[in-house]
Amino acid sequence: MDLNLFENNVILSVSELTRRIKKTLEENFSQITVEGEISNFKAHISGHWYFSLKDTDAAISCMMWKGMNNYVFFTPQDGMKVIVKGRITVYPPRGNYQIEVRSMQPSGIGELQAAFEKLKAKLSAEGLFDEKYKKPIPAFPKRIGIVTAIDGAAFRDMISVAKRRFPLVELVIAPSKVQGSGSAESIAKSIAQLNKEKNIDVIIVGRGGGSIEDLWAFNEEIVARSIFYSNIPIISGVGHEIDFTIADYVADLRAPTPSAAMEIATPNLVEIFAFINEFSYNSTYFMLNLLKAKKDNVLAQLNSYGFKTPENLLNQYEQQLDISIYKISGSIDKILLKNKNKINLFAKSIEQYDVKKNLKRGFALVKQNNQIVTRATDFNKNLESVLRFYDGDVHLLTNKEKND
Repeated sequence: MDLNLFENNVILSVSELTRRIKKTLEENFSQITVEGEISNFKAHISGHWYFSLKDTDAAISCMMWKGMNNYVFFTPQDGMKVIVKGRITVYPPRGNYQIEVRSMQPSGIGELQAAFEKLKAKLSAEGLFDEKYKKPIPAFPKRIGIVTAIDGAAFRDMISVAKRRFPLVELVIAPSKVQGSGSAESIAKSIAQLNKEKNIDVIIVGRGGGSIEDLWAFNEEIVARSIFYSNIPIISGVGHEIDFTIADYVADLRAPTPSAAMEIATPNLVEIFAFINEFSYNSTYFMLNLLKAKKDNVLAQLNSYGFKTPENLLNQYEQQLDISIYKISGSIDKILLKNKNKINLFAKSIEQYDVKKNLKRGFALVKQNNQIVTRATDFNKNLESVLRFYDGDVHLLTNKEKND
């Protein structure tokens, strides 16, 4: 019928034409597999993906619903060659046809490796791998955060190692998806949660081994930046020893396996006790030897001639001091005796001239005008006189006073 539209001069509306094209395309291209290179990739805020697939000669628009892209284990990047499965649909308002993608996978391991190298070069240029940003790992952590799947063997191995090496440590678990769609976002969220906890000393981010697809979450940019901006030092333990991920380059320290990461993060209790015992023995032995050496040195000094010389000098000076004190004491005694004799002599001299003794012997003193008269020529008959005897005074009146 559609072949005769032009011949029968049938006039169609734009909507009718679009509906017929939509029906034709969707019925004939309901299950397709297309390989191409991604360009103009955009993750919409709604969660849907919009991009184009192209080769050397053509390009086709693509979209992938949020519910479908949750199953894609990697984040598509421009230039990545992928294989998509889906169907052709037509968007009537614009009259565009597009591939409604239902699944997506890299077109071989080479594409993932190319994406890995591209992101690695980008982050390296930004300095996320620089050694100067690496935070030191504490030697004796009290609390260790773990970001991994709690149903995996890696988680059980880490707990076993922690109990064996350092049972005093507290493990804080932030469960996370580590494989498949949404795992990168889950890992980044768990790292952020642990950074909000108090007193977390170190974080271990890891999972067991697997293919490059299994480990791809640790090659995502969102995980790399979460590790870099973590305030808590992070040890990465992803896969096996031969596996390297972007997370390993950004982390403050890389461990070859999750178990090795816990080995690095925890001190060995057996080794600690051995160190303490050895230190105790060595320090005791050292202190005893040191004390003996010091004691021998002190005794040697005490018995040495040089040490005895000051003692002899002190004894000599002490003897000289005794002699000097004896001499001074003798000199003082002589001076005191001499002065005592002088005092006695003076006392006797004073005693000889004691007026009271003379008065006692019968002599008398003559006083006029309160002056002692020692000579007859000095006696004035006209003045009142006082005769002082040993037992009292006698007042003599003048002739005039008598007449009166």
